[in-house]
Amino acid sequence: MEDLKQLIKSLTKENLEKTINHRRYIHQNPELSFEEKETSAYVSAQLKEMGIPYKTGIAGTGILATIRGNGPGKTVALRADMDALPIQEETGLPFASQNKGVMHACGHDAHTAALLGAGQILNQLKDKWSGTVLLLFQPGEEKFPGGASLLLKEGALEDPKPDLVIGQHILPDMPAGHVGFKPGMYMASGDEVYLTVKGKGGHAALPHTLNDNILIASNIIVSLQQIVARMVPANIPTVLSFGRIEGLGATNIIPEKVEIAGTLRTMNEEWRAKIKDKIREMASGIAKSMGAECIVDIKDGYPVVHNHEQFTKDALNLAKVYAGKDSVEEMDIRMTAEDFGYYTHRFPSIFYRFGVAQPAKPTGSLHTPGLNINEDGLETATGMLSWLAVNFLNKE
Repeated sequence: MEDLKQLIKSLTKENLEKTINHRRYIHQNPELSFEEKETSAYVSAQLKEMGIPYKTGIAGTGILATIRGNGPGKTVALRADMDALPIQEETGLPFASQNKGVMHACGHDAHTAALLGAGQILNQLKDKWSGTVLLLFQPGEEKFPGGASLLLKEGALEDPKPDLVIGQHILPDMPAGHVGFKPGMYMASGDEVYLTVKGKGGHAALPHTLNDNILIASNIIVSLQQIVARMVPANIPTVLSFGRIEGLGATNIIPEKVEIAGTLRTMNEEWRAKIKDKIREMASGIAKSMGAECIVDIKDGYPVVHNHEQFTKDALNLAKVYAGKDSVEEMDIRMTAEDFGYYTHRFPSIFYRFGVAQPAKPTGSLHTPGLNINEDGLETATGMLSWLAVNFLNKE
């Protein structure tokens, strides 16, 4: 194991400049969800140069590459997302986005570069492991319904079926060189909640002649918080937040329609369904009791990310061997959502974090125009992905 670790570390260092160049090219040429044509072409060209066979057109712009080891065995799929966000970059980097209003502000450029780097290492070491590695370059993580759901519906991972799917994600407030794992429930589901209150509007000075749709909407928002506070078990993290309310009236006009939009997040799929039913029941009931109606539209988003308990514990221990105990953290749950959740409900899966914090300047945050990652984290991301894959493939 020690010899293999040193070999992976050596190859990672040897290829690091190329991996960083991958990241910078992709960062400079970002593309929105399901529009990753140039990114896909770039990845394809790199795979061709490495001599790794691949298929294009996975869920539109995705790529699935295959590396076979020195004999039959298990299958491990390694996944990276490729899409960028509709954000105008403000980093001032020499390789900043050239596409106006589009930026890799969630680290998908780093994920893709690290997977290319890991693919190169695993291909170089294919006489050291048996089985199959699938390199999955996925489109559309940032946009519903998510590239993961589409490629699974297409059957992209049916032949061969992976025995394990591994994904990783940057963490801007974690030091470069560190990684973090969380067995079991890790990230929340993410549903969109849209409510439309309709009733008779009119002159605000004559409330007895109309339905006060602003007041009704306010009552609905306040009352729905009781679902989280009083109905969901305290040991199931749940968030129901409303970020938009629009009633186009005036100081003396009660509008006929008020629109509300929010998000529902939870860590339990059974309660996720129950909460949605309760939202419909309460919102409609409150509006009806006040003489109006409420149309409820809940769009199902990504499911809970559930890391395989034992495999994730094994990965955490393997990470300590590779990076050192002080560089491996046990993560807490996150109420953010990820379409990687689809994989975790179909196959044993591990989703972990790698650090990219800058040591002496601001790193920025995810989904902000100033995100500027520490590229030293790519060395850990590339090596760790390779290390975990080889060890799981060679495990008895």
